[in-house]
Amino acid sequence: MSATVDARAALAADIGALTHDPEAFVLYAFPWGRGELAGCEGPDAWQRAVLREIGATLRGGAEGARAVREAVASGHGIGKSALVAWIMLWALSTCPDTRGVVTANTEAQLKGKTWAELAKWHRLCLCGDWFDCTATALIARERGHEKTWRMDMVPWSERNTEAFAGLHNQGRRVLLIFDEASAIPDIIWEVSEGALTDTDTEIIWCAFGNPTRNTGRFRECFGRFRHRWNTHQVDSRSAAMTNKAQIAEWITDYGEDSNFVKVRVRGVFPGAGERQFISGEVVEAARGRRLSEDMYAHAPRIMGVDVARHGDDSSVITRRQGLYCAPQLVYRDLALTTLAGIVAREAEAWRPDRIFVDGVGVGAGVVDMLTDWGLPVTDAQSGAAALNPRKYRNRRAEMWAALREWLVRGAIPDDAALAADLTGVEYGYTVEEALQLERKSDLKKRGLASPDRADSLALTFYAPVYRTGALSPSRAKTEYDLFGR
Repeated sequence: MSATVDARAALAADIGALTHDPEAFVLYAFPWGRGELAGCEGPDAWQRAVLREIGATLRGGAEGARAVREAVASGHGIGKSALVAWIMLWALSTCPDTRGVVTANTEAQLKGKTWAELAKWHRLCLCGDWFDCTATALIARERGHEKTWRMDMVPWSERNTEAFAGLHNQGRRVLLIFDEASAIPDIIWEVSEGALTDTDTEIIWCAFGNPTRNTGRFRECFGRFRHRWNTHQVDSRSAAMTNKAQIAEWITDYGEDSNFVKVRVRGVFPGAGERQFISGEVVEAARGRRLSEDMYAHAPRIMGVDVARHGDDSSVITRRQGLYCAPQLVYRDLALTTLAGIVAREAEAWRPDRIFVDGVGVGAGVVDMLTDWGLPVTDAQSGAAALNPRKYRNRRAEMWAALREWLVRGAIPDDAALAADLTGVEYGYTVEEALQLERKSDLKKRGLASPDRADSLALTFYAPVYRTGALSPSRAKTEYDLFGR
């Protein structure tokens, strides 16, 4: 009897030590390589990445850092439901009186897949006997804690949001999981977000799903709200357990860049449609090119600086020389003086021939400071008249058109956020048949973030630039022709 008690106490101590290490919990709590898990040595690489990120955020300890938000858009068959089950079992096992809710796009998905997977892993879990897994809840067996230490399966309803509005657990842990999150209505997201406001509480919100819709709150986790979420886009081809032969057939039948393959294989949201200004194919090719700055020593060095206007937006510095674009420098919530100082420091190190700064609104202050310091700065007004007004509505449309042409041969950093910015913008034409791009306010209405990274790169095409001291303007050659000649 004593040995049994000691073993249980040792197990409880081991599990309790993993309260902020979900990856270690998953490796410890299940019989990897034995029985039903024979031949399986542990979580897949992408699953480990998510588990590590949750743990690292919780261990950060800074105010506000305990609100963990994880969003995973993926193709089919990658092991998403297993990860959901592990997170639920870890959250309840390592923190007494944890409360949680899991929901999905449909009740059939919730019962037939999400909860069925939980039942399997609950049965395999070393500490599974700490909880009863009923048809609708995972409940602690600890007497007196049945209502305070539990995970409930709740089908969503736009007419009944109380389960999400009442998810509070002051001083403890709250877990909220959205499975197949693309189809969960915005009202459920909004009510849930308003409820997760307890102070001194570990709040963990995870959203998983195939990226079936190009609008809605799940899409916005990767768009205008991406600064709040840790995001992952998982290609089914990179996951260990997927049916690679089936995937190959889909790609053959539908094409690599079809919406079918984007959603079901690549974990990419479907295309913006016929009005998309820069195609995903062009951007992906540019992400895959490997060029170096040394290859373009003859070309002018150009810096573009997009200045943030709001708290959700970012200030971005881009350095481009020829067909090469260096990794971008991205900052949030900087004072103008601080941003100007950073630009000046980078300019001193890199020696650009021209710095184009977005001088609209608050950016004017950065322009003024850099000018006072004697740097080669240009006040780039995106709303100014185009150099070729017959073709372009304004300078913004003109420089984006030059950027699009450059991308056919240029190389950009392998940055998902930059790629999303470049492919998110739509276009149209004025009554005079001049090209115009959609406004940033319209982008945000569609659930996309302000394209700060793309705008910063586009600024490097604001006007022709010549290599200082290398060639005279009359003899200079550039890799693009802004005037369309």
